[in-house]
Amino acid sequence: MGNRGEGVPASLPLAPPATSPAARVPAAPRLLDVASARRPTRPSIWRAILRQRLALTGACIVLFFVVLAAVGPFVAPNDPTSLVGVPLQGPNAEYWLGTDEIGRDVFSRLLHGARVSFQVGLVAVGIAGTVGTALGLVAGYRGGWVDNVLILLMDIIFAFPAVLLAIAIITFRGNNLLNAMIAIAVVFTPAFMRIVRGATLSVRQTQYIEAAVSIGTPLPRILARHVFPNITAPLIVQVSLVFAFAVLAEAALAYLGLGNKPPAPSWGSMVSGSYGSLRLAPWASVIPGAAIGLTVLGFNLLGDGLRDALDPRLRSAH
Repeated sequence: MGNRGEGVPASLPLAPPATSPAARVPAAPRLLDVASARRPTRPSIWRAILRQRLALTGACIVLFFVVLAAVGPFVAPNDPTSLVGVPLQGPNAEYWLGTDEIGRDVFSRLLHGARVSFQVGLVAVGIAGTVGTALGLVAGYRGGWVDNVLILLMDIIFAFPAVLLAIAIITFRGNNLLNAMIAIAVVFTPAFMRIVRGATLSVRQTQYIEAAVSIGTPLPRILARHVFPNITAPLIVQVSLVFAFAVLAEAALAYLGLGNKPPAPSWGSMVSGSYGSLRLAPWASVIPGAAIGLTVLGFNLLGDGLRDALDPRLRSAH
């Protein structure tokens, strides 16, 4: 029967050839390729914004008025509350935008009013964004009766017209600029709460949140370190849009004589004070009205551009 390999089945594979230790070690570039493949490439947000002309136009308008609000009061040629010329004097070399109904420099009041409008918008959006984000995180993550109670409170606030609710709050707390900021913040808090709650509901089901819960991570740390950084995209868009409405709300309240008391300058009060002389001196009310409209337009265009740049679905469509 001889030595013909009776004990070795024909189906067994032959032993692999011996390889050196260096051959068994994967190459370094291959490891880098795997790591880079796992890391998703994210297109530049700023490039996406720069490709959109309307968003870039809005950013330029907003930047112009931000600079105007920052340096305007320091370069204003006259005191915004002083009577410096003949009432309803047209634009000239001394008064670039003319004078209002009692002889105050419209250009100086416009510069000072820009700071008031942006100050109100910044404080109101800061308060509304902070409170609304906190409530939205808690409501979206906890769910249950906590979510139902917070949604009910926001629905109650939504039931009132925005300007009417702001007037009621100012009437109850007192007519001054601080209370106008608080009133505008209360009006826009539900908008932030709903945006954050919806984003939190979609994020809390992800695997990294479940992993953080499984290892016993405290709830405040989960919300601050894992949930909030992943919902900033819709929040940034909401900030830009609400800022525009806050500036418009401040102008509406000032037009009604609420908030920034006369003779302190405000774009809304400038429109209100010069409305009676619109035919004789249109510049006194049209110019601050145009400033309000351009500011709101700039923030709206910027918000639309940010939405298109931060939303991956819209970004891939472009």
